[in-house]
Amino acid sequence: MRKAFTLIELLVVIAILAILAAIAIPASSRVVQASKSAACFSNLHNLGVALNSYLADHNQVLPQLEAGRQSTSDDVPVIDNTLSKYATDPRIFICPADNVGIGARSGTSYYWNSAISGESMTHLHFMLMNQNMNQANSEIPILSDKQGFHPYEANKVNLLYADGHASADVSFVTSQ
Repeated sequence: MRKAFTLIELLVVIAILAILAAIAIPASSRVVQASKSAACFSNLHNLGVALNSYLADHNQVLPQLEAGRQSTSDDVPVIDNTLSKYATDPRIFICPADNVGIGARSGTSYYWNSAISGESMTHLHFMLMNQNMNQANSEIPILSDKQGFHPYEANKVNLLYADGHASADVSFVTSQ
């Protein structure tokens, strides 16, 4: 006598596989997005290293940059054309989660905090935050994602702060 699966058993197995796939696909998407967010943190950290190299060559004075540009054909000073000679890899200017092509069109996926352009790192002022050596530098943003590229993160935007750390936590503490 030949043994085989019945139609009911086959349908149960297919249903179980469909349920497992429905669970696994969103979970794997979150893992992929989390890895892109981690790569974005790495890019921001590397941009911080490039900025520190720039600062060493320019007496600790931040570059005078525009926040961003619409197209790479716009002839304005921005982070990608100013820090490119200090960057180890040109791919650090594009967030891996930038799936709408903002970085490809404008040269970078990150905005520069133009409110601190041209300031000395030893006397940074932003909003009402005055630099108290390294304490306030951990609160002053330098770069941020141009858009909420990280859909599974609470804040969706990563930032690089003046002390060199990257974070998705946005908090401003000001003093009088």
